[in-house]
Amino acid sequence: MTVTAPAGFEAAGVACGLKSSGSADLALVVNRGPRRAAAAVFTSNRAKANPILWSQQVIADGEVSAIVLNSGGANCFTGAEGFQTTHATAEAVAEALQVSAGDVLVCSTGLIGQQLDRPKLLAGVAAVAGALSADGGADAARAIMTTDSVPKTVVVEGPGYSIGGMAKGAGMLAPGLATMLVVLTTDADLPAAELDRALRAVTRLSFDRLDSDGCMSTNDQVTLMASGASGVTPDTDAFTLLLVDACMSLVLQLQADAEGASHDIQIHVRGAASEDDAVEVGRSVARNNLFKAAVFGNDPNWGRVLAAIGTTSAAFDPYAVDVSMNGVRVCHAGAPDRPSDEVDLTPRTVVVEIELAAGDAAATIYTNDLTHDYVHENSAYSS
Repeated sequence: MTVTAPAGFEAAGVACGLKSSGSADLALVVNRGPRRAAAAVFTSNRAKANPILWSQQVIADGEVSAIVLNSGGANCFTGAEGFQTTHATAEAVAEALQVSAGDVLVCSTGLIGQQLDRPKLLAGVAAVAGALSADGGADAARAIMTTDSVPKTVVVEGPGYSIGGMAKGAGMLAPGLATMLVVLTTDADLPAAELDRALRAVTRLSFDRLDSDGCMSTNDQVTLMASGASGVTPDTDAFTLLLVDACMSLVLQLQADAEGASHDIQIHVRGAASEDDAVEVGRSVARNNLFKAAVFGNDPNWGRVLAAIGTTSAAFDPYAVDVSMNGVRVCHAGAPDRPSDEVDLTPRTVVVEIELAAGDAAATIYTNDLTHDYVHENSAYSS
């Protein structure tokens, strides 16, 4: 049931004609309360889509009754008409649910620079509102897919409450949230300020560490809504740990479905002078096309790892670094160690371990290899 697993939530997904394929393209998730607290984090891209601009205003008071999400068009760089479409969508949801438009978040995903078909979208709002049910989470998760091959969902159980979630994303998975839309729900009874603190802490450790292709989207949004329907007020730290589990499940599902990928790569950086240094080093490797192409070819070319981390401003001695690939230490103190032909990169999962020998901090970045299929899919996407 995903986002409808926690008590107090209903959802639906329908096809309203935004996608030429006729697939489902409009989702609605509604919080029936009694609490309607919410928090959200948004793309750090300065180029923000109209639904992001709208939702940033809506979330300011920490109260949200519903979130409506369309695929089939990003509604970004569409001018005043595009913003009016976002506003009209929120108004239509509000009218259907008898709530305030100022409590309706809007999300869009798809191609940039094309106007959404407003009449189809508004007709779809009426249809999706009429289809709401406590079992509608799976339909909602399918309706937000773009190039995704499968829906991404999660449910985790806490003591007397639960967290549900759905996500979409298969490319442009980079820091600042990526081209992902994520909706998280909980029936825990927590105020908006606590939700915001938990969500920001968890996003930093999960979604912001997924860096599939180094490209940042204009439409990224992660939303957390609490209904309070369980009557349980958990300790915020305990809730945050459970939220980490939920979000990391979605991260790994997003990574596994990245466009064209044949390897899921985990880059574990240890021995850093600071966590920021560890993240910078891991991200530099994750964004290095030479390294990613080598992994695609099952080539343990660890020299490309050293070359990538040498471009960072992190504090370390390049000639004190160790690198292991799938359990084989191929580089020790900046020099060859075990023979590269001992490394087996044929499994889907590739684990790269980097020891910087500069401190005690660590971080993990998640990425994918660079494949022919990725290039083909992104060259043909507009058609």
